[in-house]
Parts: sequence; structure tokens; C-alpha cells
Amino acid sequence: MKLRIRRARAANGVIPSVFTPRDLLAEATAGMLQRPARSALTGLGTVLGVGTFVAILGLTATTSSQIDARFNALTATEVTIEETVDDPDQLTGPAFLEDADARMRRVNGVKAAGVYWTVRDDRAGSVRSAPIGDSAGGERIDVVAASPGVLKAAVPTLAEGRLYDERMPKAGRVAVIGAGTASRLGITTLETHPALFIGEESFTVVGIVDDVERKADLLLSVVVPGTTAKQIWGAPDPTESGMLIATELGAAQQVATEAATALRPDHPEYFKAIPPPDPKALRSTVSFDLNQLFLLLAGICLIIGAVGIANTTLVAVLERTGEIGLRRALGARARHITAQFLAESGALGALGGLVGTSLGTVTVVAVAVVRDWTPVVHPATVAAAPLVGLVTGVLAGLYPAWRASRIQPVEALRR
Repeated sequence: MKLRIRRARAANGVIPSVFTPRDLLAEATAGMLQRPARSALTGLGTVLGVGTFVAILGLTATTSSQIDARFNALTATEVTIEETVDDPDQLTGPAFLEDADARMRRVNGVKAAGVYWTVRDDRAGSVRSAPIGDSAGGERIDVVAASPGVLKAAVPTLAEGRLYDERMPKAGRVAVIGAGTASRLGITTLETHPALFIGEESFTVVGIVDDVERKADLLLSVVVPGTTAKQIWGAPDPTESGMLIATELGAAQQVATEAATALRPDHPEYFKAIPPPDPKALRSTVSFDLNQLFLLLAGICLIIGAVGIANTTLVAVLERTGEIGLRRALGARARHITAQFLAESGALGALGGLVGTSLGTVTVVAVAVVRDWTPVVHPATVAAAPLVGLVTGVLAGLYPAWRASRIQPVEALRR
């Protein structure tokens, strides 16, 4: 290898060694190309680390945007109402009046609303699908009394049958159950008009729900009309009832403000409206948690890559002891040797950073395409990733470069 060290005569007659940036780049490139396979494997750690870094930040931004979109579409349009009566004796009647659903539907921005409560076990008893036989012992399944508006607000997906509505008789003994509950009770089809028994009371199953967008506990319950539940088991105790409200997008906060007054203008203090949380705060929390977890993994990958570069560079220093000694004998200074090995390790890190950035970006786009998402990769991430690789390579090469600069020419040439 040709040693490119230029000399310039100083004023005091000493001829200092000069190692220009062009010479430094040429020597670093030659050093890496001497063993291309080793250089490629050395840079692989940085490729993985930087690639993970870019992929994680990109996927975090992408998933956060999806969470925000889904949150706005569902949770941001949901309001729940709870009873907050401290002293039941102060009630002049039930907190939710008979026309509570209709009152709430008159509020601007409300799409559907309904009152619900869970019937206590000591009133309803166990649930079974036959009066005799293997299932006569019954199952401990929650019985939820709900007005038709609850089922509308939950946005169910029916596997079979239909939902009950306001047009059904007030004493209609019908029930809607989830697919999992139907399987537990042995109900596989509605063609035979199956019945189930809640305690000693029989109900005809009119619908099997496969999924709901809100109030997922309905899937694990037997849902019966609220008017029927009151006639059979009586009205719920104070603070046992609640209301589920589905609103137009952007109307939830306003509906939550008006709900108590709309339900009971005479006693709005009977209710507590729970609006959806701020979607920006939720997205920030989710993004922060994901970033903390995944950046830790990316940092581990970068550390592994740095250790690989440091180890390989140190081995290269030991193998090239004779070459280093010859350079020192011909006038190369310690700082020239340090700069050369730092340039090699830094170049490996930067190259690994570029390749890792490309692979990480491709990973984000591929995942987004498969999931039908919109890929989000911040330009700052793409710009910073190669610099992260460069810094990693330089830091990894500090010790090997220092070791190389400490080699004495006489000792090196003796080997």
C-alpha cells in the first residue's frame, strides 16, 4: 500500500508530516476494501441497529395515527351516564324516567341512547337453555336489562336473527345473546325459535350478536328489554342504572355537558356524564410508551453493532501492526494513525446507517401496505439515522484507534 504522506518545510527547518483529508479518505477506503467480507459483517450490526431505529420510529408514528383515527371514529363518539345519588331516599322516583331514551335523542348530536343495568343474581337466578337435561343446572351468566337504544348505540354485528326495538310489546319476553354465550348454552341456530330460562322465566332468543363496537360486555351477557325486566324482577336500585350514548363525531363533549339537564331538568345532580378522554392526550401517551419500549430495543441493537465494529477494528489493528510501524517509521504521527482508523470505523458506521435507514423505511412502508395503513416516517428520522450510524462507528473506533496510535515503530518492525 502506498503511503501518501506529504512533507512541507517549516521555517525552523523541521519537515512536518502532512496527512490531507484526501489521503485520509483514500487510506480508509483501501483499508476497508482489503477485507470486504469482514467490513460487510462489521457494518451489519450498525445496519440492524439503525434499521431498527428507523423502523421503530416509523411504525410508532404510523400506529399512533391509526390509534388516533380509530379513537376519533369510536371512542370519541361515546358518552356514558352514571347515577350519582348519594342518598336514595331523596329520589322522588327513578333517576332515569320512562322516556329517558327519547329525551336524550332530542339533544343535538345524539345518534342513539339507551338505559341499561345488570339484574342482580338474587333476583334473576341462573341461565339455562332447557328446563331439563344436561344444562338444567344453569350457567352463571350476567343478565343485562337494556332499552332498544343501548343495542343501537353499541353498533352490533348480528350473526343471526334481529334486535328487539320499541315496536315490540312492553312485556315481550325476548332476548339477544352473544355468540360466545350462545355456544355455552348450546344454541346453534334460531330457526327452531330456541328459548332460554332465566330462573323460572322463559325468553325467546331473537338475535345472536357476533361483535359490538361499544360495550363489549354485552357479548358475554343475556340482554333483555328493560320494560320486561322491570315487570318481572322490579326496577333497579339507585345507582345501578347507566346510559350509553352514541354521538356524532365532534359532539361528545357538548352532549356530555347537556345530558344531565336533558334527562332531569329538575334534578341534574342525579347524573354524572363521562365524556371521552382527549384523543391528543391518549395518542401522546401511547406514542410515549411505544417510543420508550422500542427505542430501548433499538439502542441495544446499536450497542451490539458498536461492539462488533470495535472488536473488528481492534483485530485489524493487531493484524496491521507491521504496517502501522512502517508508517510511523516513514514519518506518520500518532494523530495520523488515530485519524485513519477512526475514519475506517466511522465510514463503516455511516455506510451501515445508510443501508439501515433504507431497510427501516422499506419495513415501515411494507407493514403499512399489508395493514392498509398510511405510512408515516418523519423526515428528521431519515436524516438523523445515518448520523447515528456515523457517531456509533466513531465511538466504536476510539479505543482501537488509540491502541494503534500507541504502537512504537521499533517494536512493530520487530514482529
